[in-house]
Amino acid sequence: MKKVELTEQALMILEKRYLKKDENGNVIETPEEMFERVAETIAKVDLIYDPNADVEAVKDIFYEMMSSLEFLPNSPTLMNAGRPLGQLSACFVIPIEDSLVSIFDGLKYAALIHQSGGGTGFSFSKIRPKGDIVRSTGGIASGPVSFMKVYDAATDTIKQGGVRRGANMGILRVDHPDIWEFVTCKDQEGVLSNFNISVAVTDGFMEAVLNDEEFSLINPRNKEVVKRIRAKELFDLIVEQAWKNGEPGVIFIDEINRKNPTPEVGEIESTNPCGEQPLLPFESCNLGSINLGRMLKKVGDKYEINWDKLRTTVHNAVHFLDNVIDANFYPLKPIEEMTKANRKIGLGVMGFYDLLIRLEVPYNTKEARDIAENIMSFIQKEAREASQELAKERGVFPNWDKSIYRDMGLRLRNATLTTIAPTGSISIIANCSSGIEPIFALAFKRKISLGEWNEVYPLFKEALIKENLYSEELIEKVIQKGTIQNITEIPEKLKRLFVTALDISPEDHVLMQASFQKYVDNAVSKTVNLREDATLEDIRKIYLMAYELKLKGITVYRDKSRASQVLAVEKEKKETKERDAHKLIPRPRPTITKGATIKMRTGCGNLYITINEDEFGICEVFSTLGKAGGCAASQTEAISRLISLALRSGVDVNAIIKQLKGIRCPNPARTEDGDLILSCSDAIGKALEKYLNLKEGKNNTLNDFIVRSEEKTEKSENYSGMPCPECGSPLQVAEGCLTCRVCGYSKCY
Repeated sequence: MKKVELTEQALMILEKRYLKKDENGNVIETPEEMFERVAETIAKVDLIYDPNADVEAVKDIFYEMMSSLEFLPNSPTLMNAGRPLGQLSACFVIPIEDSLVSIFDGLKYAALIHQSGGGTGFSFSKIRPKGDIVRSTGGIASGPVSFMKVYDAATDTIKQGGVRRGANMGILRVDHPDIWEFVTCKDQEGVLSNFNISVAVTDGFMEAVLNDEEFSLINPRNKEVVKRIRAKELFDLIVEQAWKNGEPGVIFIDEINRKNPTPEVGEIESTNPCGEQPLLPFESCNLGSINLGRMLKKVGDKYEINWDKLRTTVHNAVHFLDNVIDANFYPLKPIEEMTKANRKIGLGVMGFYDLLIRLEVPYNTKEARDIAENIMSFIQKEAREASQELAKERGVFPNWDKSIYRDMGLRLRNATLTTIAPTGSISIIANCSSGIEPIFALAFKRKISLGEWNEVYPLFKEALIKENLYSEELIEKVIQKGTIQNITEIPEKLKRLFVTALDISPEDHVLMQASFQKYVDNAVSKTVNLREDATLEDIRKIYLMAYELKLKGITVYRDKSRASQVLAVEKEKKETKERDAHKLIPRPRPTITKGATIKMRTGCGNLYITINEDEFGICEVFSTLGKAGGCAASQTEAISRLISLALRSGVDVNAIIKQLKGIRCPNPARTEDGDLILSCSDAIGKALEKYLNLKEGKNNTLNDFIVRSEEKTEKSENYSGMPCPECGSPLQVAEGCLTCRVCGYSKCY
């Protein structure tokens, strides 16, 4: 068995997330054994079509391309092939109709998919708008966003196969009456944290924007026009929200359906969580990526693309991914039926930035875009040839006679073949750049429990050594500045070549995505990373450019635009004196205080919250759970102590209330007054609010209290960046995902 050459980081990720463990959590599988397990499971499918197939030979081919890190399938295949769970696909779309039964069936299906390791996409566009009539009960509809919150809460409680957290895509058509609420639903950080959201934009809407015309919002229940709006105002709102926090994204739904390979089977309404895989209802897709950095050969002292090696890898990868469809264990029968009827696969690439560096071509040039088109057109052409060869042996996909290929006379085994998917974890395993993205930082600090050190992009380090420039002092400067463009010691040729995501103009990001999309059957997952000082007009131009270039979707992210921000390169720290000047000193607690105790019913039992004052105002909070002891009691005590410390340090009580209210736990409860208490923290916040209102003599009716409870909280100040929740390293936004390039943690933001 060939030894796999892995970095320490890759090995750590494999041990944590991919390799088999015993019942005590001990790793009982090597990386070589994992690749052998996957290769054998997928190769055995050949016996379905040919009882005399040489499975060992096929297994060796599959093992070789994975163990050499030239091709890797999506994470569920690596994790689950040959194991009891057996669910191998990454992408699913579940339909949602305008009925409570369909909505909660969809929730159940999503739970099963998340448990098995997949991500789900939904269009909520068929649900009647908020305030519409529900004739069966005489009640009033709560609208799509309210049900998205139910899905979000359920997703929060399910961990995918023990290794991955659930992820969703929520889509609403731009002509839905609740589109305003949908566009702003993630304005408050932490809301719908398990969802990416995208607006399904139509050609009609974009034309109305370009011509500054009115546009109709239509009730999906009866197809009646609810109101007419100025299209440009809604477009500007979408732009503003994307500028604020990167969402919503935009998918061009008419362009997606123009490229729908099976229009007679159904209309595409949604995509998977990162937007690169438009799918029909109950359809799934399995993905895999070729490491372009390993598709090179050296000629003299220069590198060239090894087209023969790339051709062989494409054909083997198509064979592999087609086999996955049959090896797969599907969580739902309708998904199995639809998937096998269309047999969609998504072969993509990673390591594109590495390839450009080896070829000495800057990412933000026409030459780089030409290389992208040449590579992707080659992959698409060879993938179709491989699919035709499989069709001769195994037959065309069952819905072929309802596809666009029927009239073209193109007999394919698979309805789609190519996709540019996120490659967060697998690109770390393969030790290459992610997808088609430029790298985010040439150097950063890696911090773990054993210490910290500078991590440098290998090809950059190699170039500095070649120029006799490498030193720890220079790397520290690169880390502090976040770019090499203003570092005088670095020569211009390196500055031109080693551009990072934030060095590249928005237009060049979009043009690169368009270069790949031209030869991709499905769609392209990519993020247009913008500098912190990017304007609304920058984002407006990006969206219009994406529409004109016929992209299927577009995602932007402005650096530091959300408190839960992704990777941000370290800034120089402020001087110690400046920091110390802003430290808060709590005032001493007086001997005598006065106050009141408020009883709040929570999911953990009755919580008794005592609020006391001194001459300056509220100075302390005590809380006692009716159920003594336990983790919940210790947490409420800790929260109360911290609140008391903050109050005596001069922190405004209203700011504390805003932080506490809305925090959820798995066991919400209602008070005697009927108020919903989401958690013990929420109870303390609402008790403080109630105390203030009683003190001020306000009429504290239930309705007044509910209105105040639902008021939007102000956004917290931006932080320097969000740390990985598992290892503490900085995260980055790329390909529509939050990804840690250190430990492999990945989550759709």
